[in-house]
Amino acid sequence: MAQAKAITVAPKVDAELARRLLSQMVLIRRFEEKAAEMYALGKIGGFLHLYIGEEAVAVGATAALRPDDYAISSYREHGHCLAKGSDPRRIMAELFGRRDGLSKGRGGSMHLFDKSKNFLGGHAIVGAHLPLAAGAAFAVKYQGGDQVVVCYFGDGAVPQGEFHESLNLAALWKLPVIYLCENNRYAMGTAIHRALAQTEIWRYAETYGIAGEAVDGMDVLAVREVVGRAVERGRRGQGPSLIEARTYRFRGHSMRDPSAAIYRTKEEVEREKQRDPIALFRGRCLKDGVLTEGEVKTIEKDINDLVDEAVAFADASPEPPLEWLTTDIFKE
Repeated sequence: MAQAKAITVAPKVDAELARRLLSQMVLIRRFEEKAAEMYALGKIGGFLHLYIGEEAVAVGATAALRPDDYAISSYREHGHCLAKGSDPRRIMAELFGRRDGLSKGRGGSMHLFDKSKNFLGGHAIVGAHLPLAAGAAFAVKYQGGDQVVVCYFGDGAVPQGEFHESLNLAALWKLPVIYLCENNRYAMGTAIHRALAQTEIWRYAETYGIAGEAVDGMDVLAVREVVGRAVERGRRGQGPSLIEARTYRFRGHSMRDPSAAIYRTKEEVEREKQRDPIALFRGRCLKDGVLTEGEVKTIEKDINDLVDEAVAFADASPEPPLEWLTTDIFKE
């Protein structure tokens, strides 16, 4: 039966885990900030959907996984791909549309894919990857494995038929899939109460008789704990879970919508920034004495250097040759 559990006391964290979680969140933040800068300079074309503000969800969830577990996402997937361990240089090269990118420069921002990390791609059609997650979980179960599949999606996918079809099949077949909704309250630009009759998304789990929980998506440790419970259920053959991570994006829906001033106020955005997941976790680590100011500054410098290296790598990577247009094409 679905249930919402409030995380009142986050679990303790040791220095090694603290460094890893903080490093990953800072990497995602700096990567996205640099990507926005490169977009403004014309280095990145097409659409660019930034993950700034939501870092605790991808990092917390991935911290509960094994390397052989799977992840699949929508078009706001840079953070998920980075958290899964993909090379920031190759991700940036993909955003640049270069041949050394994860998808050889032909997928761009919305279509990252990394088989070596079991990252099953970003998908640009809202909700279309939810059945793919069920399919991957079915394959795991069919082959007798104990991996789980984490499927990230936004609140905008919940009204889609694929959401309900996927949860129904996953429940019927007890598939090891974790549907993780990153509820940032606005989808593309429509407030959640104007799009969903049931705004507590985790409660949809009740309909399908599966486990469901809500979690503070700005708390990386809380996300790790809740996803960890879902992972255990999946590995034990107890079926799927639906998790609603209540988060907030600090930028617009995409770089085409940088201010989001039409559908939310500046006051609201500034208020939500007071709960910046990186600042919250950094502050807790310093307060508890898990990390020192010097260690935090070292982490930040190392990440800045890494992201600068990623940009240099992407800029130096050649354009894909024209003949690649007809390779790796599936024809039935």
